[in-house]
Amino acid sequence: MSELLAQIKESMKVAMRAKEKVRLTAIRMLLAQIKQMEVDNRVEVTDTDILAILDKMIKQRRDSISQFEDAGRNELADIEKIEIEALQEFMPQALTESEISALIDAALKESGAESMRDMGKVMAILKPQMQGRADMGAVSGQIKTRLN
Repeated sequence: MSELLAQIKESMKVAMRAKEKVRLTAIRMLLAQIKQMEVDNRVEVTDTDILAILDKMIKQRRDSISQFEDAGRNELADIEKIEIEALQEFMPQALTESEISALIDAALKESGAESMRDMGKVMAILKPQMQGRADMGAVSGQIKTRLN
C-alpha cells in the first residue's frame, strides 16, 4: 500500500471519529475513485496515480462551485469548498511562480523546443514534476507565450 493511501485511510478514520460528515464524504469518494482505478486497470495504485485522481477531483469541485454560485446556490458551493479543503490536505506543497518558471526554463532547454510543435515534448517533461503541485492549464499558457 502506498504511503499516501495509508494517510488517506487514516484521515477517514479521524473524520469518522470527529463526525465531520462533509469531509468524510469527500474522503470516501476519493477512496472509491482509487478503488475504481485499481479494479479497472488491475494494478495497485501509486502515489502518482492518487495525485492525478486528487487533481481531477479538485478541478471538478472548482467547476461545480462556479456553477453553483452562478445559480445562486451558495449552500451547495460551501459544501464543495469544504470538500476541496479535505482533498487538498493530501496534495503536495504547491510550487511558487519562480519555481514554475525555473522548471519551464529547464524543460525548454532540455527538450530543445523552438516552436508550438514542440509543446508536447515540454509538457511531457513537466507533467511528472508538477503533477498536483501546479495548475497545468496555467503552466501550458506560460509555455505557449514563451514559444511564440
